[in-house]
Amino acid sequence: MSIKEFVQKFYKSDALIDSEILKTYLHPDVILEWNSSKGFIQMDYDSIVEMANELSRAYVRSKVRISHIISEDDLVSVRYSHFVKTIENPREEMLLAHFATIWQIKDDKLYRGYQMSQFS
Repeated sequence: MSIKEFVQKFYKSDALIDSEILKTYLHPDVILEWNSSKGFIQMDYDSIVEMANELSRAYVRSKVRISHIISEDDLVSVRYSHFVKTIENPREEMLLAHFATIWQIKDDKLYRGYQMSQFS
């Protein structure tokens, strides 16, 4: 599987709201540098897994719609929109945010991430 296919598989899985699935994609030394609407956040393995646990408490379903994905060497750039369904209203899909992320892949895992997000 190419690194581009690996990243697509990651976003098409429930990894963003299921920490057990997420763990299979993360390198033990993963670092995510995220410029969000709340400012700059740096996350490691444990904080990324905890974020997935928090999301799973609020959302029953997660869907990522990728609009652009490009790979070169050990890097994959992906632009996507993240949609969720809440526990309170599982029939309605809600846009969580738009994202642009560059992932560096090492040992067939997500190793370094550089991400920007914007609420719609």
